[in-house]
Amino acid sequence: MAEEITDATSSGAGASSGAEFRNGGRAVIATLAAHGVDTIFGIPGTHNLEFYRHLNEFGIRAVTPRHEQGAGYGADGYYLVSGKPGVIITTSGPGLTNVITAAATAYAESRPMLILSPGVPTGLERADVGMLHETKDSSGALNRLLVSSQRTRTAEGAAQAVAEAFAMFSSSRPGPVHIEVPLDVLEGAWNGSVPTPFTGRRPGLDSHVVSRAAEAVRGAVRPFIVAGGGARKAHAQVVAFAELLDAPVATTANGKGIVSEDHHLSMGSNVRFPSVQAESAAADVLIVLGSELADSDLWGGLIGAQTAPGVRDENSEQLVIRCDIDPDQLGKNLGGDILACADTGEFLTALMTELGMDESTATSAGSVDVTGTPTSATGTSSTRSGADRVAAIRESWGADFDFDSIGARVTRLVEQGAGPSVVVAGDSSKVTYDGSVHALTASTPDQLLYMPGFATLGYGIPAAIGAKLADNARPVACILGDGAAMFSIQELMTAGELGLGIPFVIVDNGGYAEIEAQMVDRSMEPFAVKLARPDFAALGQSMGGAGVTIAESDIDEMLPAAIAEALDRDLPTTIHITVGC
Repeated sequence: MAEEITDATSSGAGASSGAEFRNGGRAVIATLAAHGVDTIFGIPGTHNLEFYRHLNEFGIRAVTPRHEQGAGYGADGYYLVSGKPGVIITTSGPGLTNVITAAATAYAESRPMLILSPGVPTGLERADVGMLHETKDSSGALNRLLVSSQRTRTAEGAAQAVAEAFAMFSSSRPGPVHIEVPLDVLEGAWNGSVPTPFTGRRPGLDSHVVSRAAEAVRGAVRPFIVAGGGARKAHAQVVAFAELLDAPVATTANGKGIVSEDHHLSMGSNVRFPSVQAESAAADVLIVLGSELADSDLWGGLIGAQTAPGVRDENSEQLVIRCDIDPDQLGKNLGGDILACADTGEFLTALMTELGMDESTATSAGSVDVTGTPTSATGTSSTRSGADRVAAIRESWGADFDFDSIGARVTRLVEQGAGPSVVVAGDSSKVTYDGSVHALTASTPDQLLYMPGFATLGYGIPAAIGAKLADNARPVACILGDGAAMFSIQELMTAGELGLGIPFVIVDNGGYAEIEAQMVDRSMEPFAVKLARPDFAALGQSMGGAGVTIAESDIDEMLPAAIAEALDRDLPTTIHITVGC
């Protein structure tokens, strides 16, 4: 990186030149800037101020949530909309441990996240001397939960660790990385230079695997594609490939919008639906792209011709092609016949080239030849086009899902008020996983912010803030339940402070209604699930925003307009929907 990046001076009033403090904090922040970081999330603390000293100098915006967990979820929402890895700075001790749940969420959902924290000075590891925020082994603890955690020994090593994290994000299955900088290193001299950004080594694409896959899909009569979160960046290639094969595409929740859900080959993010699972079992060639086929998406069901998870049906001749950048994902929950350890986009591009087509030429599927027989773009005759298969399955969805549920209704009304490009932040609320996941019509893979695997509460509000900071011109809304809202309700203050026009739609059923239902199913007398909660609209107003209360019976008439009005404000709006009132 050009040396001038290390010699920039601070423009803050009364501030000393950053070059006067050429320390470990500067080494780290200069390296972040060299890697395109323009926003960090975190809370300043006694021990992390040498990180914060240099942020203004390098043009990096600091976003201060009211809790470090909110910093983590905000960083995740920022990534999902911007495409840039989320970066968090915590202080030592409780500041770091507060962010662990968010970091574990990023690990479960395979999302890049970089966490920077100070640590006890060199030589005081496990000393137990009673130092402020002293922790037995922070790095060791996080190394057990995340992709990696590294305690650095020098300022030069800390800068290089940042560069290595970004290389990993771009070359392998992404996830959270923690870098701990001892206080003496953070505040001590830095005599090195900013590491030049570099690209990590991706798995090589095996041409033999590509040829075998091409041979398999050439003969496909009833192909079917499942795309997961690992295919998000390859959405253009997935669409072209689906059109080339004339194959229906179903996605996981993390893959939602990879294929626009109004596309004639899209089955939406509905892999949990029995009708979709049945169609996947009936396929002669099943292609799984960037997904482990997790039960958190399948809800006890199965993808492909299987008799149990990971047990192929011996009576089926189905051929399974799987692609994932992580070799350990290739055999999870469904054995494959052709395994491509590769980036999804690179694999599909090579595969379409092998088939004699690419995404620029595969523009329509299900073409009809001169005899009137439907054909796929590979030339294979089929008794039903992909579009016909999708249409037939969609007709059965009324038996698979309640599209009149409160979560589904609210989602459609929010979309009506905000427009088709709206980004919806959800939570581990029934209104999300039994509502927005299926009812939102996503046209791009960044429209649903959700974490189906780790299923954490408190995600939605800060994730919406991160998304809006990533693209302030984009309509962003948050839909969640009252229980989830109370996990991170303090972040309404953050949204107000930042002047973000986000509608936060809180669907209030008075507590943990689904857990109450599970207690009843187990013949338990419900307890500890009916919760007192505030007047959410008034609470939103007290935090510097607007507040609206709408009864469930009035949402069709009032909610779309309330959403549109909220998006026109330069402050957040809390929309309190009272269920059963």
